[in-house]
Amino acid sequence: MTPSLPVVLSLDRVELTDEQFHRLCLANPHTPLERSASGALVIMSPVGGESGEREADLITDLAIWNRKTQLGKVFSSSTLFKLPGGGDRSPDAAWVERSRWDRLTPEERAGFPPICPDFVIELRSKTDALPPLQEKMAEYLASGLRLGWLINPRNQNVEIYRPGAAIQTVPFPARLSGEDVLPGFELIWPL
Repeated sequence: MTPSLPVVLSLDRVELTDEQFHRLCLANPHTPLERSASGALVIMSPVGGESGEREADLITDLAIWNRKTQLGKVFSSSTLFKLPGGGDRSPDAAWVERSRWDRLTPEERAGFPPICPDFVIELRSKTDALPPLQEKMAEYLASGLRLGWLINPRNQNVEIYRPGAAIQTVPFPARLSGEDVLPGFELIWPL
């Protein structure tokens, strides 16, 4: 399959408030929407079965670790986070430290949480072009991300993102550590 870019609609001349964006997402539940920090509307394409199954495995491993440690909350790719840097993004898997999650109001938790996850995983599917995913990872970092993994089966590597550090690229098979963000969490990829 040829990589494709998500459909990005420029909203340079259109003022789309947070409330309007929220209503747009609710009115189109079968169309995954994101909004970049610059305000562009991003229409995400669905993934195939292979990518969906891999994504589910990643979320499962993260959730099992979290159930044992009770250190935070795990989120699926259906969760849209309102990032402090201005974007509205849905990582393939995300984790937020419990104390940070608990500081949100019940209304904030019920809507698009206004918080950047502490940890995210983005899994490149066969149809994803790499640059938009790398831009998304940079957006997470600019919004307070503490650790992120961009898993790239096509290039057989994982890009590891940390604040204030150069991106580290690890070839497959990769032994990934949750470091001090997710103490004791380890993932070997490919699964």
